[in-house]
Amino acid sequence: MKKNFVFLLLACVFIYSCNDTATESILQETQIDMSDFYIFTDDDHSHKSTEKHNGDKCYSMKVLNQQLEENPSLYNKMYAVEKHSREFIAAKKGNGNGGGRPGGGDGGDGGGTDPVDDGLGTINIPVYVYVVYSNNQQNISDTQIESQIDVLNADFNDTSFTDIPDEFQGVAADIDINFTLAVTDRQFNSTSQWGTNNAVKSAYPAQPGYMTIWVCNIGGGILGYAQFPGGNASTDGIVVSPQYFGTTGYVSAPFDKGRTATHEVGHWLNLRHIWGDGRCNRDDFVSDTPSSDRPNYGCPGYPTIHCRTTDMTMNYMDYTDDACMNMFTEGQKARMRALFAPGGARESL
Repeated sequence: MKKNFVFLLLACVFIYSCNDTATESILQETQIDMSDFYIFTDDDHSHKSTEKHNGDKCYSMKVLNQQLEENPSLYNKMYAVEKHSREFIAAKKGNGNGGGRPGGGDGGDGGGTDPVDDGLGTINIPVYVYVVYSNNQQNISDTQIESQIDVLNADFNDTSFTDIPDEFQGVAADIDINFTLAVTDRQFNSTSQWGTNNAVKSAYPAQPGYMTIWVCNIGGGILGYAQFPGGNASTDGIVVSPQYFGTTGYVSAPFDKGRTATHEVGHWLNLRHIWGDGRCNRDDFVSDTPSSDRPNYGCPGYPTIHCRTTDMTMNYMDYTDDACMNMFTEGQKARMRALFAPGGARESL
């Protein structure tokens, strides 16, 4: 009997050891490479948007840099968001790494160019719009607001890619995200310019359960800025100047097609600028967007080449004119939708 007990004990130890080794092997196989992760940028494109071909359409990265200086713990929160996104994408792809840009050696999480069924279905986001105005012109109409929601729904549900070069046909994506205008909150305020220090958000905090948009005069020729996932809940959302919001009413060409909001919502959904806010070795964490070292402006001809690759100048995350933007990629889609997965930063929506 004693011998049988010893044999049984040894068998249990062997089985447990094998299971433990198998579990460890699985964990090693799904190890996520975060070595390329960065937040602070060395972007030097600090001119105003009104200076043609030298403008900052968007102040999101500069606002992020400032927030990181004021709150160092934000880095850890954004690191956790990024890691969760990469893990979710890797699991859906059936491998242990998101895969950076081919041949680039970057960690990335955009994955390859093939569409992946993430199991999330169509995502519906309710929108809360603050209209903060100091004059009648800034108090934009309901029609102008609705035109912007229409643009978001068209851009995030695009299924026709006949207007992009053949080179990028295989990576263009239907994001399958819908936006519904739930609340319009009009607030008169004598402040003529709000700047980019979140002052408007302090006066009118973000609304939980919604994607909050503040439409107010930012000033300084700045079109808009957004907060990345992981930031303070009371300031979470996007800010757009009224003359760059929507397609009708108080709008200013060439940013009168609603693409400023599309761009800023991209940031809110964890997309970086298409050039990675750095030089050729700085990644946007998406493998199917070509390397670049600068934004593009106006309506560039095709091909525009930097870093020995053709720039995706028509991507919503570049700085080109509204009429010349028309695509997201499959890799960008994966990043955005991962936020709504179980445990994701925007799952609650």
